[in-house]
Amino acid sequence: MADAPALVLTGSPSLAPLLARGALLSPFKRPAPDAEFPRTRLVLPGLRVDLARLAAYERVCGFPTGEDALPLTYPYVLGFPLAMRLMSGRDFPLPLLGLVHTSITVTRHRGMPATGAYELAVRVGGLAPHRRGTQATIVTEVREAGEVVWESSSTYLARHRTSRPAGAREEAPAEEIRKPLPVVAEWRLAEDVGRRYGAASGDRNPIHLHPLTARLFGFPRAIAHGMWTLARCLAAHGTPDSCHVRADFKAPVLLPGTVTYAAEDDRFELRDGDERVHVAGDVHPV
Repeated sequence: MADAPALVLTGSPSLAPLLARGALLSPFKRPAPDAEFPRTRLVLPGLRVDLARLAAYERVCGFPTGEDALPLTYPYVLGFPLAMRLMSGRDFPLPLLGLVHTSITVTRHRGMPATGAYELAVRVGGLAPHRRGTQATIVTEVREAGEVVWESSSTYLARHRTSRPAGAREEAPAEEIRKPLPVVAEWRLAEDVGRRYGAASGDRNPIHLHPLTARLFGFPRAIAHGMWTLARCLAAHGTPDSCHVRADFKAPVLLPGTVTYAAEDDRFELRDGDERVHVAGDVHPV
């Protein structure tokens, strides 16, 4: 979508008013896979990384600190305010409240210095039907000196009734059966992980912050951010400068709690005690 109309921003949007606007508009949204969606590409040029905020992110996710290199998942954090501006707008057809991050692919073409200057661009890639509702794809690109150095594609699901013939049963998609990965470590997650990650990333969704606010959305306790679980896995796994990552967010991680990190070769998983998989993914050099 290089020909999509571009809106050049002078600064990163503030997340708090975007979250409030998205919450207020959510009851009025009518999600459908054939709905119209915003075609504008939001562009933020001349982006510089706040090194203090980056260090806080590295600490909460388990990445090494003090290195002049962006962790693989950090550009997602940089692009999140632009994505929220798109998803909280009146012309975005899916309600922000209840939107579930279901998967992400990330490609980093080369190492990215933390002290570099970048251009960030975010757009809606499209809508698609899902067996449980409608799914939107958000595409983020980071350029340095005009060259794409990092890109990602995230899918977000809005759950709603779908059209099925009367009496038809909902069939889950067939999944490839793969042998369980060997356990590498057990992690005990503190109750404040969601608040610490929210402070470092700017994503202060109430389902991640406190048990009380999480219960308002149907969770017994606060849940960890999906992107924190992925970042924590990648910090343990390690990633080459040029790589491609694919991850699926399968089940929420309750806080506090204990999870098992498992990995072998290019694959990794985060599981709980009864072997339920929370996150599954793989890393490949490119």
